[in-house]
Amino acid sequence: MAREIRIGTSGWLYPPWRGTFYPKGLPHRLELAYLAQRVGTVEINGSFYSLQRPERYARWFEQTPDDFLFSVKGGRFITHMKQLRDVETALANFLASGVLALGHKLGPLLWQLPPRLAYDPGRLSDFFRLLPRSTGAAATLAAKHDEKLKCEAYLDVAEDRPLRHALEVRHPSFAVPEFVELLREHDVALVVADTAGTWPYLEDVTSDLVYVRLHGDIELYASGYTRSALHTWASRISAWHAGESPRTEHTVAGPAEHRRRDVLVYFDNDIKVKAPGDAMTLAGMLGLRTASPDAGPLG
Repeated sequence: MAREIRIGTSGWLYPPWRGTFYPKGLPHRLELAYLAQRVGTVEINGSFYSLQRPERYARWFEQTPDDFLFSVKGGRFITHMKQLRDVETALANFLASGVLALGHKLGPLLWQLPPRLAYDPGRLSDFFRLLPRSTGAAATLAAKHDEKLKCEAYLDVAEDRPLRHALEVRHPSFAVPEFVELLREHDVALVVADTAGTWPYLEDVTSDLVYVRLHGDIELYASGYTRSALHTWASRISAWHAGESPRTEHTVAGPAEHRRRDVLVYFDNDIKVKAPGDAMTLAGMLGLRTASPDAGPLG
């Protein structure tokens, strides 16, 4: 299987981008299509705050190129309110809300834990065992939704495709080898999260997917990345993609099996409109496409 590197942004509906990254007067409904001509992937984060609807996912599918990829952030009801406890029905509701309408453009699901949630191997193992590993399994679980789902459940799967998961942690107790080995056992990607020193930062490789979230290296959600910093990230990404597991001050366990990997990178430093430019610059450094031929000029 060919392994890919894709660079994009976390979300796209940001008022400060309008008239800066997005051209003045661009209708809001065309913003995703505009961004998708310039990056290869986007992380859907509205799904974290509330259940979306099948027609929204279907619209996002239609607005993007055929080879585009979406990652989808799991609902905070599961991660922050229920804190992964007794979440089978909540997970079914999330999966039934339209995620599967992304079809072949559906990438991994991102699960971000709250800063107060400490490492608990039993709780994590129970959650990991619930996670569907294919779109067909996701549809089967989604059929167990309850009345809290306020739309018609979307259970259609044209092709049973693998479904991967990534976990972002924010409590210092996770910085132990046992946690890394648990992720490897369950084939869950550990999110490499650059958070300007706010939360733990781990670079251990745990899956055939490396999932990177760049929130800002100096100022959380706001600071742009210098060319020097982006070159450093490009080097790391190339190493992970090639199958390496570099040992750094941010690794706590031994190296993973040497195998080529997919690498997904999302810039979340959106406040000062740095994310799209940084994403395109990093993609260019890695020799990736930064705009389709018909994308037109930047705004």
